[in-house]
Amino acid sequence: MNNKPFHGTFSSLALRLDGDVNARAWAVHERALAMRRRGDNVVLLSIGDPDFRTPDPIIDNAVSHMRVGRTHYSPALGELNLRRAVADYETRVSPYSCSAENVAIFPGVTNAIYSVLACLLNAGDGIVIVEPQYVGYPPITKALQLKVQLACAHSNNAFTPGYDDIIAAINDDTRLVFLNTPANPTGAIIDKSTLAALADYCLQRNIWLVCDEVYSMFTYEKKHVSLRSAAACLDNIVVIDGLSKSHAMSGWRMGWAVAPESVIHHLGNFSTMSMFGCPQFIQDAAAFALNNDEYYVNEMRDRYAKRRDAVCRRLDDVPGLSYLRPEAGMFVMVDVRAHCADDTEFASRLLDAQGVSVLPGSAFGQATEGHVRLSLVQTMDVLMDGCSRLQRFCSDPT
Repeated sequence: MNNKPFHGTFSSLALRLDGDVNARAWAVHERALAMRRRGDNVVLLSIGDPDFRTPDPIIDNAVSHMRVGRTHYSPALGELNLRRAVADYETRVSPYSCSAENVAIFPGVTNAIYSVLACLLNAGDGIVIVEPQYVGYPPITKALQLKVQLACAHSNNAFTPGYDDIIAAINDDTRLVFLNTPANPTGAIIDKSTLAALADYCLQRNIWLVCDEVYSMFTYEKKHVSLRSAAACLDNIVVIDGLSKSHAMSGWRMGWAVAPESVIHHLGNFSTMSMFGCPQFIQDAAAFALNNDEYYVNEMRDRYAKRRDAVCRRLDDVPGLSYLRPEAGMFVMVDVRAHCADDTEFASRLLDAQGVSVLPGSAFGQATEGHVRLSLVQTMDVLMDGCSRLQRFCSDPT
């Protein structure tokens, strides 16, 4: 027998994703989970997974479709009933009609983003991304070997990116501008005039404009404006959305891209090669959810708004803290610089002293350094307990 040890090699893609791609972002959260497993009393405010159950009618619909045999291969672009449901939704929220031929279904928004960028860009191509940015974007751009140029949204403008900020980041290498509105982590909403001007500028420069709108159904006082509704021409426009947040379906992994038919063609080829479709019964339930969602989406949004308001009221009572009242989404960005210049240190000490887990703002980029992200995906009692612990820590951080 040959006892020589095996020394296999790994692809450059695997090695690019190794190491600290997301380690700093999730270090405090992972430690909080370990403390919970030990039995410690930890208030987990560092994750964006909705605490609501998926509504029973959606679950019942999925079960019924499993029972009638909807458990087989699905078309690479998705089941026609779901693609039509997404198209109908997009037609309702924009002035342009949308057909199933403009829709591709994916197992989650993250996969949709990766697939879209993989089909539109080559290694070495330039992409402009607004910072602060969701922590899931850098691993995708690193995997695809894209040249990232950041457009910074500043706290003095409620972290809402301006037209000039984004245009200034575009250079001769730029092939795609990537937006996120409403934004994670800030809840900031880009207004219609800015979206329209960006769409026109990118069209004239032959640049793709792609927008992650996964929080589109969770806006409060200000209404969400889709990129599709703002653009005068859709030739270079791709919108990505899904059901994880709005319908409490994060574990169902259901997202989509809406794009010109030429883009959908390539997305179909990419899906055939990489995934070969999503489960039929989940797509059936997703179509049902989109066609029958008004009551429970509104109910969840109202409950998140009450949580936001209650948390903001409590933060008003904590000396030295300031915060951004979010226009959308399920997070509150809290400025902790009066207590600690290093947001990661603040989050780590808060966990050790009071058992509260928050996400350091530096995980989202330089724009949110000195902040922490506080999640609203807990019951009101848990949130109030977390706020009380935060107040005690800020009063006596030792």
